[in-house]
Amino acid sequence: MNQAAPTGQAQAAKAEVPAQDAKADPAAGAGKPKPALRPTVSDARPRRRHMVLLLVFLLWVVVPMAVSIWYLYGVAKDQYASHVGFSVRTEEVGSAIELLGGITELSGSSSSDTDILYEYIQSQQLVRSVNEQLDLVSIYNRPDDPVFSLGKDARIEALAHYWERMVKIFYDRGSGLIEIRVLAFDPADAQAIASVVFSESSTMINQLSAIARADATRYAEEELAQAEERLKIANRELTAFRNRTQIVDPSADIQGQMGLLNSLQAQLAKAIIEHELLLQTSSQNDPRVVQEQRRINVIRQQIHAERQRFGGQQATGGDNPFSKLLEEYQALELDRQFAEKSYLSALATRDAAVTEAQRKSRYLATHIKPTLAETAEYPRRMMLLALMAGFLVVSWSIMVMVYYSLRDRR
Repeated sequence: MNQAAPTGQAQAAKAEVPAQDAKADPAAGAGKPKPALRPTVSDARPRRRHMVLLLVFLLWVVVPMAVSIWYLYGVAKDQYASHVGFSVRTEEVGSAIELLGGITELSGSSSSDTDILYEYIQSQQLVRSVNEQLDLVSIYNRPDDPVFSLGKDARIEALAHYWERMVKIFYDRGSGLIEIRVLAFDPADAQAIASVVFSESSTMINQLSAIARADATRYAEEELAQAEERLKIANRELTAFRNRTQIVDPSADIQGQMGLLNSLQAQLAKAIIEHELLLQTSSQNDPRVVQEQRRINVIRQQIHAERQRFGGQQATGGDNPFSKLLEEYQALELDRQFAEKSYLSALATRDAAVTEAQRKSRYLATHIKPTLAETAEYPRRMMLLALMAGFLVVSWSIMVMVYYSLRDRR
């Protein structure tokens, strides 16, 4: 009681002070507005919208995450990866001395061929070829894993779409290296698919190399064929001439006839000398003189006949003079020699083109052979769950912010 009285007195004294100040300065008291009192905030209590947001969080985030965890760890089948790496190389063959020493130069890969191969590995053509060899439908069909398996749809479009999921290509355009990762539910199947992919890719590169070789040597082959045909025609015409005239080489016949004519000329000179010597010791009617004169006449007739063979008709009864036959033979022989030289030149050009094409032949070189996995690395369960959780939480947060934004605008 004694403590309460002073307290009341103190409060009364404090109340009197502002009253006295107001009386002392009434203008100041009248000019100041009284401060407004803010309403007090009631205690936070769970409301209906909070329960709705919590329910949405459970349905939108927690339940899908629980289902995903159950499926990934209880239903999804393990997947094994097989890796294979290769590149397109060009073999540069050196000179003959280098070949004897077994020296070759390996050049870099051709970017255009590697680009073609990159597209080919993703094509339906390769998928169809691999499916014909390994039956991809049976390999990738897992009825108890509908999310990660192929299913029963065996159409090439569905198979090619699934192929893009299970076969990943890593292509370094700078170095030209290609690495392929093949996934399958069995490690042996993954390795088999990788081996077939490499085999088909090697076949494709060999076909491209063969086409390039054919294109590079096509013009040379055509020139060689034309030169060969010209040589055959020239040989046939020369053979026909020999069959018709029964003369193998008119030049050789001329040389023989010239030798015979020279011999007859020598015999004629000798006979004339002997005839003149007989006339000095004998009369014109001497049998020896008459005989020598007959010999001279015969030799002269033979010389005349031999000379006629050069410019006149043939002694065998042919229609053409020997000089005409010689001219025809020389023309045919010249055509044959020209055709032969053209053929040899075309043959050398073709051989050079083939050598150049072989020097630039392409092949597939492996730096990683198809591997056989021992541990299942896929599917990446933790990564998939983390991505899904992040997506669900972010999407739920966006919905909450949109809801409160619309609510505040009302």
